[in-house]
Amino acid sequence: MLQLMLHSHPRIAVAPETRFILPAYWNRLSFGDLTDPANRRALGEALVAGGNFGVLGLDPRATVEAIVDGPATFGSAIGIVLRSYAERFGKPRWGEKRPGYYRYIDVVMRLFPDAQIVYIARDPRDCAASLKRMPWWNRESYHSVLAWGQSVDLTAKAARRWPVITLQYERLVADPEHELKALCAALGEDYDPAMSAPEELGPSVLPDRVWHRSTRGNPPTTSRIGQWQGKLEPWEVALCETVLGGRMQRFGYELTGAGRPAAVHLANYAYVYATRTQHRRLELLRDRWRRRSEPNPIAAALTSAQRAAAIRS
Repeated sequence: MLQLMLHSHPRIAVAPETRFILPAYWNRLSFGDLTDPANRRALGEALVAGGNFGVLGLDPRATVEAIVDGPATFGSAIGIVLRSYAERFGKPRWGEKRPGYYRYIDVVMRLFPDAQIVYIARDPRDCAASLKRMPWWNRESYHSVLAWGQSVDLTAKAARRWPVITLQYERLVADPEHELKALCAALGEDYDPAMSAPEELGPSVLPDRVWHRSTRGNPPTTSRIGQWQGKLEPWEVALCETVLGGRMQRFGYELTGAGRPAAVHLANYAYVYATRTQHRRLELLRDRWRRRSEPNPIAAALTSAQRAAAIRS
């Protein structure tokens, strides 16, 4: 919904989840020195063959050629893809939506040092209930509860260093115009009324997938607030409120007083927490090691702000 709202702005295009940016980033050393056009071509071909490139509606061959002709940085190649998507709609600003970026804000800012991060929070009980309905979500609620807590913590940490704009789902659907005006002000743009009617663009922008159908053709509604009631097990509600209670209250989410879940559920959550935390630490260590071997700058050099940041660094 928020992606569509931003995409409805006459100057902003926000692509659907591409899912090729992070895999290519982890594998970036394999493309070698990008001052060699052949290596830029190999990178471009990998990007257009990866993830959900097809949802962007771009010509793969033209995209590869634009990357070959572009600046010799990894971020520039990614930026050229997203810029080309924006050019499809005649818009100068571009971005991408992917919830999982909360774990990799440092990577996003390495690639695009002039980026603005937009983070939207929602009641974690509604998030957990929503994920249980998704055909692609095959994990227990321990993972969705932990993901919500991590998203809050990591985004707050990032906001101390980079420009992060935070919204709340419940306020956005209750008063889209007010919240979107504030968002536009933070982005340095004028509000456009089309942003409050994202359903007008939904069918032409979002892929026709089951989990998009409530957004593709329907206006913002408050009817989905509190839908967790009757859809979460009592232990899931208790787990949310036990491990996330303080953070929930900071966002104004009222607790039910469900009490503590059974010890087995707390133990399972602790195991998931430890496992995912260790995985993140190893991921960060591996990336830190890779950074020592990068043959080129990483940051995009497509805008004046990006080029200025490259000079400062």
